[in-house]
Amino acid sequence: MTKNEVLSRLKEGNQRFVEDKLDGKLQNSSRRDDLTGGQQPYAIILSCADSRVVPELAFDTGLGELFVCRVAGNIANSSTIASIEYAVAHLKTNTIVVLGHEACGAVTAAINGGDNGYNLNHLVSHITPAIHKSENKTDVNTVVKTNAKVTAEELKSRSSIIGNAVSNGDVQIVPAYYNLGSGKVDFL
Repeated sequence: MTKNEVLSRLKEGNQRFVEDKLDGKLQNSSRRDDLTGGQQPYAIILSCADSRVVPELAFDTGLGELFVCRVAGNIANSSTIASIEYAVAHLKTNTIVVLGHEACGAVTAAINGGDNGYNLNHLVSHITPAIHKSENKTDVNTVVKTNAKVTAEELKSRSSIIGNAVSNGDVQIVPAYYNLGSGKVDFL
């Protein structure tokens, strides 16, 4: 699929999800059997670990269609970057979606500051640049959207594999925002 076809397919799947018309395809034993020899996901989703945001459902996809990395705040840390590099370099996946979501707890923690312990402090430090770049530094949803955009840029700047693929026109990175109530994904 071309990059535009991938984006269209994601949007169509999300529309089905929003309208409660999931097709539920590619989720059975036959599909599992088809995938034992390898995978060819058509999109990479860097999403928050929040249990309310499930990319496979939000885009109405089946087994083997999405390469999903989930971490609180959908941040570009070394592990998520390495995972995405694998999908770009070895699986030849051409579309990366950085999916933030409404009322993100990790972004809220970053905005509120304070000492949350070593590990959580390290995680929210990845979100701090988005706070500084946001028009409204105290509105969680504004910072979430900015964070998706900043993370998209970080994927290019912190990885030569991803950066070169984007520069060569082989890969697109699209920041997006998931609305909790409706399930709609806004591509930013």
